[in-house]
Amino acid sequence: MKYNPLKPFNDLPDLPPKTNIETRVILKKAISASRALSELKGAITNLPNPLLFIDTINLQEAQASSAIENIITTQDALFQATVADKKIENTATKEVIHYKDALWFGVEQIKKKPILTTNLFISIMRIIKENQSGIRNLPGTQLKNPATGQVIYTPPEGEEIIREKLKALGGFINLDDDIDPLIKLALIHYQFEAIHPFYDGNGRTGRIILLLYLKLCGLMDLPALYLSNYILKNKSAYYINLRNVTESNDWESWILYILDMIEVSSKNGRHRIERIEKLMKSMGEKIQKKLPRVYSKDLLEILFRLPYTKRNFIENAGLGNIKTAGYYLKSLEQKGFLKSVIVGKEKLYLNTQLMEILKKQ
Repeated sequence: MKYNPLKPFNDLPDLPPKTNIETRVILKKAISASRALSELKGAITNLPNPLLFIDTINLQEAQASSAIENIITTQDALFQATVADKKIENTATKEVIHYKDALWFGVEQIKKKPILTTNLFISIMRIIKENQSGIRNLPGTQLKNPATGQVIYTPPEGEEIIREKLKALGGFINLDDDIDPLIKLALIHYQFEAIHPFYDGNGRTGRIILLLYLKLCGLMDLPALYLSNYILKNKSAYYINLRNVTESNDWESWILYILDMIEVSSKNGRHRIERIEKLMKSMGEKIQKKLPRVYSKDLLEILFRLPYTKRNFIENAGLGNIKTAGYYLKSLEQKGFLKSVIVGKEKLYLNTQLMEILKKQ
């Protein structure tokens, strides 16, 4: 029967697909993607403090993932909002921070119980959307071309059917099989997006599932892969490849897209870590030379955990009282290492060189 985009796709087949998902070109790409991911994992593991850059990476991932859904905030506004005590009033910034919170919630949950389930998907979506909605239970959801208004996909309809399909997906995810995990990740992502279980937040929930699955498989120890920037840059190809699986069973193009996303994102992540490490080393040496009484390894790490810092961070790290912390930051600004910015009633200090690296995509 020919697929009809105007009718609910209740016949969406369960995974795995009844087609060859391990073609020669896919397996070759899977090897290079796996190598790049392994090199990124190694680079993070070899850091003196592997947790050092994780907040920054997660916030960038949250920003890009939200931007795919046209929820736009700047990196500068996002980093400021994360550090400042000022109440966040911008709705987009709030949603991006909720994404980061949802990701870490997922990480903590799979530490306790290493499986991905429907209930976990719902919990992640609720944190992103900051509401208590659940599985779609009303008809009428259709995905349309934003430019033409043409219906391009109608997802499965009926809460019972959607739950059945999510349960089957969970069974596939948690099954110990011999499918290459990165190929399997591509299958999982398509299936979740095709089920489209929620009224809103499907894309962001689906991208968090990608990061959780990588951790579940042991391919990443921390959710430190900035994937959504690739999708943002190749957005039309993302949606075209999704549609081509549904309409013409073209799994190969979709799997190759996801494998390329993993490979490119991993290489970019490793190169970025190398640039930040190099900057951290050179800045540390300069601070030690110009401000020997101020320098410490712990202080340097605070300056690189996020682009913005403040006195409380230094005090909370046990490096001195508020007055001492203020002296350190003021001295660092006077020597050109930091730049102060007033946000609300607070003074934040920006590591401008770090921000420059982060802004280069």
